[in-house]
Amino acid sequence: MLSFVDLDRSLAFVPGSVVVQLAHVDMGRGREELFRNQLPALLTELANRARIASITASSALEGVVVEDQARAAAIIGGKATTLRTRSERELAGYRAALDYLFGQDWRPLNVGLLLHLHRNLFEQTKLDGGRFKENDNLVVDRSPDGSVEVRFVPVSAASTEYFTVELIDRYKAALNEGRHHPVLLVGLFVLDLLTIHPFTDGNGRVVRALTNALLDDAGYTVGKYVSLEQLIAESADDYYTALLASTRGWHEQTNDPWPWLAYFIEVLARAYKRFEERAASDRSTGTKQDRVREYVLEHAPQIFRIADVRVALPGVSDPTIRLTLEQLKSEGKVMPEGRGRSAAWVKAPESP
Repeated sequence: MLSFVDLDRSLAFVPGSVVVQLAHVDMGRGREELFRNQLPALLTELANRARIASITASSALEGVVVEDQARAAAIIGGKATTLRTRSERELAGYRAALDYLFGQDWRPLNVGLLLHLHRNLFEQTKLDGGRFKENDNLVVDRSPDGSVEVRFVPVSAASTEYFTVELIDRYKAALNEGRHHPVLLVGLFVLDLLTIHPFTDGNGRVVRALTNALLDDAGYTVGKYVSLEQLIAESADDYYTALLASTRGWHEQTNDPWPWLAYFIEVLARAYKRFEERAASDRSTGTKQDRVREYVLEHAPQIFRIADVRVALPGVSDPTIRLTLEQLKSEGKVMPEGRGRSAAWVKAPESP
């Protein structure tokens, strides 16, 4: 809430790097409609994969992991008749929260919506979801040696509802005024809600799920097709570092929101870039093997897995991917590393 008390202070002097990233985001948004009209089948497949990636990645950030991938897929697909562990139950809960946000009109944004998402998240567990924290809490880092370092001090339990209501009201008022870029306002909302830390558990997951909906509501719908949660998980250290940097001095209104906002907007820009790469790949005139070769040689990270290729190239089958990788292996362009589910592929260093 405090970031919205004086928006001209919070959002004054937008860094040049952020201006550039916002321009990339707005250009990506402008091309979304073109892809929706030309590639409806691709977007349906991307949306299905993004949903799965969002559920697994956001949960994994909080240590909620179902190791058996087939089992996790069954839970996400709603096909598991029984949920055996707390991780399985919380995975199902995040699925329920996302399905609520994207399966119907969730508006208006209010306290009731936040409580409903929290109730969804923990509806399969023994935790009493759907209510604000009743005791003060701290956000801490735990070292392997057992030591604990306080990352930041959230709003007190007694003040939580007041701060949350004020945040929502001030955010909606700022959107209506239209004086500041909506992506910056969404980013500030996320920062403040995470700092308020309104729940005993599940804060990160509730906020990440809501982030998709707020961006979608502002016209930035890429989160439907590329998992923002997965992009955050891929840069988890930067995520936590940016949050820590921007929460220092929050209670005194002396904090610097730009480390967080720069990270937030960079993630959104990467999402649009990834979205366009996948759309361009689908429109490629080459064969599916050609598309796999192009992705592996020009876009894949140095170390990658078949799952990475699968996500990047919807509609290309695993046998086609494996066949192409074997061809690239015979050409000395990639090398396998490991076996089974942990198997990876390594690109050969480029010749000088």
